[in-house]
Amino acid sequence: MFKKLGIIIAVAFSMLLTPLIQAADAPEKKMTAEEFVASLKFQQGKITLPNGIASLNLSPSFRYLSPEDTEKVLVDAWGNPPGAKTLGMIFPANVSPLSSASWGVVVTYDEDGHVKDDDADSINYDDLLKDMKEANVAANEERKKAGYSPMTLVGWAEKPSYDKTSHKFYWAKEFAGSKAGENSLNYNIRVLGRKGVLVLNAVAGMEQIAEVKKEMQNVVAFTEFADGNRYADFDAKSDKVAEYGLAALVAGGVAAKLGFFGKIFAMLLAFKKLLLLGLAAAGAAIAKLFGKKKDGDAGQV
Repeated sequence: MFKKLGIIIAVAFSMLLTPLIQAADAPEKKMTAEEFVASLKFQQGKITLPNGIASLNLSPSFRYLSPEDTEKVLVDAWGNPPGAKTLGMIFPANVSPLSSASWGVVVTYDEDGHVKDDDADSINYDDLLKDMKEANVAANEERKKAGYSPMTLVGWAEKPSYDKTSHKFYWAKEFAGSKAGENSLNYNIRVLGRKGVLVLNAVAGMEQIAEVKKEMQNVVAFTEFADGNRYADFDAKSDKVAEYGLAALVAGGVAAKLGFFGKIFAMLLAFKKLLLLGLAAAGAAIAKLFGKKKDGDAGQV
């Protein structure tokens, strides 16, 4: 019995220590998974994004978290590096962010100018993917130095496509984690506007791609720029034109101005490690073991 107890406790403590090593910069959390979810302030209905550039008219099947609560989910629960500058996050209303079935849409905005779409028909996405994979190697070296697990770009989960009528750009990338069966999905939508680009990045597991692809159409439908900020509102006489085109949106070159680690974060945001579930599982294992002993297993020592 003591040998069994030692093994279970060792496994439990290993589960506790692993997320702390992988997210060394994140503050230590002593709350349970249930307390963590209860601390999040979900919002529904009509949401005006913090910068006022756009709004979300959420359907009942979705809910929204502020940038502050989004940081908590991404860093403390999902194991991403801290410091993302988001406008919040959108989640399915019927699934906890800590559930294995969870996924969410990170909302950001890049105000670098009006993005011309002249290169829409000339981009070679196979060549672009090769360049992205090369950049991914260097990015992972920096992630490891910072104490985070590598995320290897496997390839397109959905090849990029651009809708010239709506000025919306779609693509999806598959990332492999450090362990088998850990592959993550980044389903990306960019909504081009008058002075910048609204970024909708869905973070999920690869097994959820069919659901995410379907639901992202609903997300796009209830996301809209405020009056005067749509793509058609561009004024060539006064508005700035971005120094890049559509290809740079896919490759992540837009984030170069953020510095090297900032660029890495922008390219490799997509991770859903569910750290708090590991903590909860470890606690449950210990509680279950000692519960059995209390109920009468002492005679088997």
